[in-house]
Amino acid sequence: MTKDRQRQLLHDRGICVVIPTYNNDGTIAAVVKETLEECSDVIVVNDGSTDKTSSILQSIEGITIVEYTKNQGKGYALKCGFRRALEMGFSYAITLDGDGQHYPSDIQQFLSANQEHPGTLIIGSRQLDNVERSGGSSFANRFSNFWFYIQTGRRLSDTQSGYRLYPLRKLRGLGLLTSRYEAELELLVFASWHGVELVPIDIRVYYPPREERVSHFRPGKDFARISVLNTVLCFLAIVYGLPLRLFRWFANTIRTIYSILFVSFFCFCVITPAVWLYVKIGRMTERKRHNLHKLIYHACRFVMLKHGIPGTRFTYQENDNVNFPDQRSECGDAISKPAVVICNHQSHIDLACQLIFTPNIIFLTNQWVWNNPLYGLLIRHAEYYPVADGIDALLPKLRSLVERGYSIAVYPEGTRSKDCRIGRFHQGAFHIAELLDLDIIPMYLYGPGKILPKKSHHLRKGPIYIEIGDPVTQHQLKQMGDTKRQASVMRKHYIDQYERIANRIEQEV
Repeated sequence: MTKDRQRQLLHDRGICVVIPTYNNDGTIAAVVKETLEECSDVIVVNDGSTDKTSSILQSIEGITIVEYTKNQGKGYALKCGFRRALEMGFSYAITLDGDGQHYPSDIQQFLSANQEHPGTLIIGSRQLDNVERSGGSSFANRFSNFWFYIQTGRRLSDTQSGYRLYPLRKLRGLGLLTSRYEAELELLVFASWHGVELVPIDIRVYYPPREERVSHFRPGKDFARISVLNTVLCFLAIVYGLPLRLFRWFANTIRTIYSILFVSFFCFCVITPAVWLYVKIGRMTERKRHNLHKLIYHACRFVMLKHGIPGTRFTYQENDNVNFPDQRSECGDAISKPAVVICNHQSHIDLACQLIFTPNIIFLTNQWVWNNPLYGLLIRHAEYYPVADGIDALLPKLRSLVERGYSIAVYPEGTRSKDCRIGRFHQGAFHIAELLDLDIIPMYLYGPGKILPKKSHHLRKGPIYIEIGDPVTQHQLKQMGDTKRQASVMRKHYIDQYERIANRIEQEV
């Protein structure tokens, strides 16, 4: 990734860098300039420096400076930096120290971690092997790690690291934050109590020779402050943190059980019996088959738009250039032309998200979906077909469906993504579109893979979003090349579009 590309991506995701500094005139210029090479949005908080720090910062272009005359401590500086970042519209802040111990080039690792774990607090875990440290520094880190585990029940190897990425809108306790450097421990504890995921990543660290180090740590006073703070936090952990964790676990469990029971009851006790009676009474006609599609359509709209999945927020975006053949003429012909619909594949929820747009769509599914005891009967009679049958065998059936006004939905990746990244696209969808002379309508889906990840049965909270892209005509597809090349080009297009959507949504996560 080029530096320009990285800076643009950080900006698009609402990520800035906050650098608190106090009397670091020997290092601050190099730290800020190296950081500007990695990120174009840099906020420096001058915490009442009495050396040349202020004049040095004024000479550097392209940064935002927050300063005040009296030294207030690192906790106060962080609080000021976070507030300015929020005022400027940022969603995340990477913090690093002004003394030169952190490598700004590691910002790329924080960006990658943020893309993989949006909305989390990412902690740079320093690699301290073969690094000369004072006994007091080593003890302080072990001391902090121990009390953090007691207060939260979570283990971290480096709770003293100041190199972090904070989700600004999820921070709690800023008004209660102490002013000195122990505030960084408080931020971790408050975040953990409120369910913010903590993600450690490995970072490098540089400690200059002892005679060159600048330290504002006061062993006697600061250890006393930390001891008092940990006593207070342990008390709060019992009366506030632990009950909050138990309540959150209970709420998540209830939400998952309710969703499973709701879907099971809806399918077993309502949909499946109704479909069985409907197909057994009288002969199966085109109108009856279309009514099954309308049943699926209205059921999905009820679940996604009316009832909702507990803990999720579903939104969608239609496209004025796309007109699915929902209406039919008196002779039964569809008014508008069907298409091949493609979409990235993340979760079992994907199909319900797509079906809110039109009843006139059929899906090519995996064999196990076709035989599913919950909804297999319905999708078999609605003429969904398993891809295992092969394109050549399916083609006559698909042609008949298209002539009757149905669009064909295919997941080009073939299987659900494990991490929501866009996988390799197979040629099948493009081959079908070519043989049936159909346009391709792309749908871009965000969220289901985070709500219900592959190989997980536990629902998580978060947003779900789907939008319809502009149709891709056969003429445009042929300009890309053969179907193999079409699959490759469209995959790259999906990667760009998914990144665009994720950058927007994940600023609010």
